[in-house]
Amino acid sequence: MRPSFRPQLINDPFDDPGVLVAFGHQNRALLFDLGEIQSLAPRDILKITHVFVTHTHMDHFCGLDRLVRLMLGREKTLHLYGPEGFIEKVGHKLAGYTWNLVNHYNHPFEIVATEVSNRHRVITRFSCQGGFKPAGRRIRDDSPLVCLQEPDFTVTAAVLDHRIPCLGFRLQQRFHVNIIASRLTGLGLEPGPWLQLFKKALYRDLPPDTAMADLGQIPQAAAGMTLGRLASEIAKITAGQVIAYIADAIFDKSNYKLMLELAAGADQLFIEAAFLEADRQMAARKYHLTAAQAGLIAGKAGARKMTIFHHSPRYMHQADKLRQEARRAYCRALAESQDPFQPVRKDL
Repeated sequence: MRPSFRPQLINDPFDDPGVLVAFGHQNRALLFDLGEIQSLAPRDILKITHVFVTHTHMDHFCGLDRLVRLMLGREKTLHLYGPEGFIEKVGHKLAGYTWNLVNHYNHPFEIVATEVSNRHRVITRFSCQGGFKPAGRRIRDDSPLVCLQEPDFTVTAAVLDHRIPCLGFRLQQRFHVNIIASRLTGLGLEPGPWLQLFKKALYRDLPPDTAMADLGQIPQAAAGMTLGRLASEIAKITAGQVIAYIADAIFDKSNYKLMLELAAGADQLFIEAAFLEADRQMAARKYHLTAAQAGLIAGKAGARKMTIFHHSPRYMHQADKLRQEARRAYCRALAESQDPFQPVRKDL
């Protein structure tokens, strides 16, 4: 099965955090955190439609300038998400430049910034041709932690404690449509863009008797079929992918519960591991996780794959040690049922 989403760290685990999630068979990507993005080629940056920022510390947010610079003059809308106070931070960064020539651009470029909290979402638009001045605020109090909902996937957030509000994210695909190549060939069909129309129809829950010919440019061999018949012939429906992203949070009871919910059953969990367990007190003072805590969370959540990152430079030559510590904790967590915040009973 070829996954729909292809996530990867954009930097070395000791550099600025960030994960790019590329879409299979689509010229599109999502980005989680917006620190230094020089490692990304312009063609990959231009695929980004939505960016999910955990918080606005410099190493998580300084890449906005490069992102905007590459998208200027293009007919694009860039969606940004961040915690409370995020809109003001975006506005300040944009206001630091002079925009007296942008009204000559032929193509509009717009930024839609959304603040996410437990109470509501606040949405503001910044138009390039309007000099990136904020254009009003709209408040949505329905499902406040649902950042993005599309027919085939949803991105939700949790508000974690990093001494400031810091968002963690979960990308969840509704289901995965596997195209059975041998059956496609048996019907005289070739792969192509039309398969995306077919998949979108399934994600939109169109009735099974929908005529394939009504969906757009469909090959002749499939145009006479219904959506339901074609699905039964060439598709296998399986569980959707889940990708979780956690960066910068203290290991306490409240955060632990939220992080377990974010990572529950994840196919891949990207989770910070700033310190070794020997420096646990330092991690707590700085509101970060240790490698052992990251591994514990991954194991307790049942994540199938764990990628740790955002290491403190004090361990520059100890990356293997961080990975080993996280892996040991992960394996122990899978085998044990003990809640780390539940007192251990000592029978007298």
